Amino acid sequence: MTNALWTRDELIVVFNLYLKLPFGKLDKRTPEVKALAELIGRTDNAVSMRLNNYAHVDPYHQQRGIVGLKNGVRQVQAIWDEFINDQETLVFESERILADYQHKTLEEKYPEIVFDVENLKGEVKIRAVKTRVNQSVFRQMILKTYSNQCAISGIDLPELLVAGHIVPWSENEAERLNPENGICLSNL
Repeated sequence: MTNALWTRDELIVVFNLYLKLPFGKLDKRTPEVKALAELIGRTDNAVSMRLNNYAHVDPYHQQRGIVGLKNGVRQVQAIWDEFINDQETLVFESERILADYQHKTLEEKYPEIVFDVENLKGEVKIRAVKTRVNQSVFRQMILKTYSNQCAISGIDLPELLVAGHIVPWSENEAERLNPENGICLSNL
């Protein structure tokens, strides 16, 4: 574990985790916090403190009267400001950096399996596939916001929950990954 200054990449992957965890789970004993701390070579306590720094600059928590940890805010404020101004880029970048820490590519971390059943022979094909990048990250943020419960029925089975867009994905590019444009609903 290191006492060195935090790098931009470390702050970004901690921010990635902040977007995925409910406020009550920013604790050093949370398994996701422990796993990230081990991955980036920081202590569980250090990662927990940075998560709580993000809570301090989060307007949602400020409106609720929750202040988080104010020491260390200067380190996270720049990352927060970058997220607010360009959410899609930073979510993508945070997942890429996280994959780098795991010694994986994004393709390995989020595999898209394509089988060509009719032509089972070894050859290379170039394929263009249009997919919604970062949809799983958006889902994690929305489920966190709604405490893993459907906003209408209260169903809390994660396998039945989806993150829906209030303003449709196709209609507003700037709001695609904005958690305030999402609602947690059940498939039922």
